[in-house]
Amino acid sequence: MWRTVNLNAWVLALALAGTVAAAPFVAAQDDEGTSNAQARAAARRLADRDPLVRQRAAEELARLAAVDQKKLVEGYRLQEKNDRVKLALDWALYRMGKNSALFAIVRALDSSRYNQAYAYLTEIESPEPLYAFLERVNRSTQIRLLEVLARIGNDETLGKIKPYMASSDPKVADAARFAAREIQARLAAVPAAAPSRQRQVGAAPQASP
Repeated sequence: MWRTVNLNAWVLALALAGTVAAAPFVAAQDDEGTSNAQARAAARRLADRDPLVRQRAAEELARLAAVDQKKLVEGYRLQEKNDRVKLALDWALYRMGKNSALFAIVRALDSSRYNQAYAYLTEIESPEPLYAFLERVNRSTQIRLLEVLARIGNDETLGKIKPYMASSDPKVADAARFAAREIQARLAAVPAAAPSRQRQVGAAPQASP
């Protein structure tokens, strides 16, 4: 009798242990399934007649980095007519791994979609991909790119923007000095053990006169 009861308790304990061990795996599957469902729902909204709905759908796909929807998003990007939606689709494609889409986002800094492009660029993981653009863009874009780097720059960025602080163009020089001050202040406020960059997304700052 005692052996039977003890054996049953042991079997029950093993079953419970197996359930606990499987819980993280099941939770991960549930999270992945939820993300996939959200991505599919967002992809369907890319066909909506309202451009704002399409823009928000593209931004949702960017947030999810829904790589499995990349081909579909590329197709919608080719046929899209609304400039703000195009930019959101470019952001989604960049987040899905299409690095060339970053060119269109940087170019939009010198357009009526500046705030939209700025918000996207301040969400990138590292400022490094932006360095190559500093020498390639026009003066207006260069100034605004320096404003982006003011928000997301790190120690390395300070060296990259230093030459622009001595620019013969006073507005470029001001923007570079502003960026350097912002980066230095942020780095000074971050404990040594913490990452050198804190992501902050908000309204675009203006270079000081």
